[in-house]
Amino acid sequence: MFHGLVLFCLFFSLIGAEADEIVSAKEGDSFTLRTGFTERQGDHETEWRFGSSRTLLIKIKLGNVFSSSDTIFRDRLLLDRQTGDLTITNIKNEHTGVYELSIDLGQTEFQKKFIVTVYAPVPVPVITRYSPQCSSSSSSSSSASGFKRVLLCSVVNVSHVTLSWYKGNSLLSSISESDFSISLSLPLEVEYQDINSYSCVVNNPVSTQITHLDISKLCQTCSDCDNWSQKEL
Repeated sequence: MFHGLVLFCLFFSLIGAEADEIVSAKEGDSFTLRTGFTERQGDHETEWRFGSSRTLLIKIKLGNVFSSSDTIFRDRLLLDRQTGDLTITNIKNEHTGVYELSIDLGQTEFQKKFIVTVYAPVPVPVITRYSPQCSSSSSSSSSASGFKRVLLCSVVNVSHVTLSWYKGNSLLSSISESDFSISLSLPLEVEYQDINSYSCVVNNPVSTQITHLDISKLCQTCSDCDNWSQKEL
């Protein structure tokens, strides 16, 4: 996963501005690169290539189709012979990169470039109790409504994600990260008798996971929290 994303960043920094299309896809799914044609232009030679080495994936010449024997694409390439569109199935992170299409139209050559990023589906975020001690907005208050608890929403081994806390449908806070395989945590301070609906959301360009906070599992008084430890709600 790491090497694939490093290569993608290199490709993007070098030629990302020249890409005709940018495609996001999820591991295990398929993606289709479209030529833009509704039908093939006669028997013009067509090529699909991948990566900085421009590895040949598919070639159509004189009506014959030649497929790549590259191991990361083996049994994954589907060609629409009518339009020239290329579909890659059961994708993995190693299929992240630059794809190039060229069609020989005789006096001119049609070219199109795609940048594809394959993302892993995001994990379900986990909410934990963070502070082992009670805090109070008023030291003289004996009411449970004055006591608060700090919670953490966390995800591990993620990249290119946004982690957010919501109160109902309103965004309270969020943090984004594009590093490789890191862990993220975002705190939230709530009162014990708060009856609002809270949720923690993690998402990337291809997937979203939500964990709802069950406020009834929060303690109602400070003394109830004395034995609290960091464990999943």
